[in-house]
Amino acid sequence: MADRRRINGPVGTTIPPIYDDASEKKSEDVKATRSRPANVIRKMYLKTGVTPSASGSAYLEIESSGNGGSGLKLSCSVHGPRALPRSTPFSPHIILSTHVKFAPFATKQRRGYIRDPIERDLGTHLEAALRGSIIADRWPKSGVDIIVSIVEGEQDRETSKAQGIEAWDTMNALSGCITVASAALADAGIDCVDTVAGGVAALVQDAGDDAAPSIVVDPIPSEHEKVLAACCIAYLPTRQEVTNLWFKGDLPASDMDLYSQLVEKGIQASKSANRVLVDCLNETVG
Repeated sequence: MADRRRINGPVGTTIPPIYDDASEKKSEDVKATRSRPANVIRKMYLKTGVTPSASGSAYLEIESSGNGGSGLKLSCSVHGPRALPRSTPFSPHIILSTHVKFAPFATKQRRGYIRDPIERDLGTHLEAALRGSIIADRWPKSGVDIIVSIVEGEQDRETSKAQGIEAWDTMNALSGCITVASAALADAGIDCVDTVAGGVAALVQDAGDDAAPSIVVDPIPSEHEKVLAACCIAYLPTRQEVTNLWFKGDLPASDMDLYSQLVEKGIQASKSANRVLVDCLNETVG
């Protein structure tokens, strides 16, 4: 009598199929190039109120580079303001808690369920960026939790990882986190002095080492030969204030004009993202 609980294999021997990785061949044969002007960011889609159970929520999607890579998709939910436990010491200001996490399937290399140092750094920068925009005196001894989930990261992150530098794509992720968190805070009805938005500018070099470096906004590392430096800025356009500035790269300390130009381009990218944010909030109110 045959065992019905056992699944028998095939009678004859079989050879598992082997497939060629077409994406690797395509990336080796064709070099991705930037098709956008140097001062234009990628198109964005922003929508609020996507999580009914949260006090406020938002969803942000940035289009792909058009060279086979994926775009950036982020979801943010805000819980609060709510009263803190009685055992918590009195605080005259609201206590802000930020949490940024990549989904396990967000990148080519599967992420763990426990936050790594990169995700903790993103949460720290996000808290600093949002703290400058929230009117914290309105809610004494209260807390608010801001949770950002990166549903899909840019596939071009593998290019930076192969070079040993992941900060370039991390800055793009931080810029999106700031924008989507600001929209979620507005959806939750938390008073802010202004809508904060994130922007990234980078000093890149193309067409060999002889070409002069140029500054571009919203950079994608795979579209350039080399990224020399980059900065991520959280900017309040109405008050003309910078709430967070993250700089990464190697630039001569004597050339202060280059630093200023890089910051100005980052502010320009932040203003472009803020227009999308304001239009989305106007549609929600209307």
